[in-house]
Amino acid sequence: MQTTFPPHDHARAPQPLTLAQLWAITVAALALVLLWDLAGADLAVARLAAGPSGFAWKGSLWATRAHAWGRDASGAALVCLLLAVAFPFGPLRALGRSQRLLLFLVTAGAMLLVTALKHASATSCPWDLQAFGGTARHVSHWRWGQADGGPGRCFPAGHASAAFAFVAGYFALRLPRPRAARAWLAAALLAGLAFGLVQQWRGAHFTSHTLWTAWLCWTFALACHSLQLSRRHHAAAAG
Repeated sequence: MQTTFPPHDHARAPQPLTLAQLWAITVAALALVLLWDLAGADLAVARLAAGPSGFAWKGSLWATRAHAWGRDASGAALVCLLLAVAFPFGPLRALGRSQRLLLFLVTAGAMLLVTALKHASATSCPWDLQAFGGTARHVSHWRWGQADGGPGRCFPAGHASAAFAFVAGYFALRLPRPRAARAWLAAALLAGLAFGLVQQWRGAHFTSHTLWTAWLCWTFALACHSLQLSRRHHAAAAG
């Protein structure tokens, strides 16, 4: 008796999320981050790592090295993205040259966006606050322009953006290589959370700084991706 096997069912493969679903996720994430801010949970979480005398791990060797390693790894990854414009590798071979260039530009753009916002912010880092041995008072990062008595320039989290910015790869790959896109997204999010946790434990950032950085990088990449698809659709219609 001959055994027959059913044909591969492509319909059972996970389908990429639609733009509407992606934007719905973005709005839901925004609501969750806003709820975190409204709950005032930053100080409570920071007190798990610090007391009136400050953050014990602020100058610890492992945390300092982890911070430097993360910065260097992010720089190397960004250089690899730039090189991939001309010499694609792995799943990036599924993208055209212009798409690979756009991926690099969006990733670098997200980092620059967070850096610009950080340098314009009057919010100081947790280790600068009076509650943790510093001189600054706690002021919500939403009170733009209101000085807290500290050096400021601490919101959102620049170090975490060095990993979260790479979520742009998910949008570039989600249609031609959906599985690779999900793996890319998981790696970027896990690295960003790790970077954020190290900085939080050192007293360099609050949890909200990391969460807002993740949301900003995701939303910036999604907006660029939506614009790209819209232009592609209009070009196809015109042709």
